[in-house]
Amino acid sequence: MKKITDHLKVLKKHGSLLTIAAILVTTGNTSALAEAGVNKDRIIIGGVMDLEGASQALGQGMKLGISTALSGKRVKGRTIEYITLNDSYNPTKTRGATEELIQRGVFALLGNVGTPTAAASLPVLADADTPAVGFFTGAGLLRPGKGDIVNYRASYVQETAAVISAGLQAGLKPAEICAYVQNDGYGMAGIAGVKSALRGEPGSSEIIKMLDQISSFKGQNPYRNGIGPVGVYTRNTFTAVNGYLSLKEWEAKSGSKCRLVVTVGAYRSIANFIGYAELKGEDWLYSAVSFTGAENLRLILADYNVTSNVIVTQVVPPLDSKLPIVQEARAALGADLSYVTLEGYIVGKFFLKVMETMPGNNITRSTFLSTIQGNTFDIGGVKLDFSEDNQGSDLVIATYLDNGAYQVIPLDGLTQLIR
Repeated sequence: MKKITDHLKVLKKHGSLLTIAAILVTTGNTSALAEAGVNKDRIIIGGVMDLEGASQALGQGMKLGISTALSGKRVKGRTIEYITLNDSYNPTKTRGATEELIQRGVFALLGNVGTPTAAASLPVLADADTPAVGFFTGAGLLRPGKGDIVNYRASYVQETAAVISAGLQAGLKPAEICAYVQNDGYGMAGIAGVKSALRGEPGSSEIIKMLDQISSFKGQNPYRNGIGPVGVYTRNTFTAVNGYLSLKEWEAKSGSKCRLVVTVGAYRSIANFIGYAELKGEDWLYSAVSFTGAENLRLILADYNVTSNVIVTQVVPPLDSKLPIVQEARAALGADLSYVTLEGYIVGKFFLKVMETMPGNNITRSTFLSTIQGNTFDIGGVKLDFSEDNQGSDLVIATYLDNGAYQVIPLDGLTQLIR
């Protein structure tokens, strides 16, 4: 795109039909007028994710899933080139990497990982009219968000609310439901889910006021501990003491025990918190959202000898599902099949489906988006519905860590897990 802009400057200076003709010949008429990222023989897309930092397993998993889905595939006679850049789950790096991909002329971004990182990239993408597809975050800022955003997954509000609602049905009181979350927009998306589930429950009004106060603080890492049934930690840090003490302070003030602790964070930080609480002798039931990364969470918890009593919600089908998309992903990914790589695989297959469904051979971003909006898709048995909003799936399932392995459980089966 920079090349074209430079030539336009020449046009303004010399402005003649002869000059225009010469420029179109030197730049190539077709490529000069084509959509960004669309060449005669390939389509270039990009992704920005943590490939080297504390949450690298999530970025590497999404990258692997998407790359595997796209490998060897052609759309309208073109191959797909997927360029990924590392941001180490650091929003400042995210912005720079996003700008670099736009300068390199990508058609769209797929599979970016994280909420604070998405917040950094979305304004840049909106300014460049670049679609954001299948980002690995359930944050509300992408629903609908700023810019041309297409979500695959259910939201964090849906994930946290599903577990809490099941807990309430199992007999928990609002004061017995606590949260340990990352101190940023990602964590606050989880708090929004807590509020959604508690709203209207007897005895919840004062708790919701506290949660509103906690959510209202602005800026980087505001002090949110010691206010209500919530403990927080700073992104990319692993010390759990302050957040743990915040929950103990709540127990002392409220006279209630934290029987269910909903966590919203990255796998190492959440594992350290659970491990610390268990070392302190707590018998809380823990839950985590899909972004946490179930397999990495399990591996780190094993270092603390924690092998049970953890629920992880997921936004893709069970790994042993007989759905064609899961069977296909298993054959393609082999031992690398996980909930994270499966999500990446679905996102990649969805992108291919949309590109194949687009009419004609003129690939543009506007046609890509209009092909999605208002329509439904079947991705190997996974139903995506964009008829009412920009989120295709509302699927939330629960897995339970028991004796060091996950098993899928019905959410209404929480009664047997509550201590």
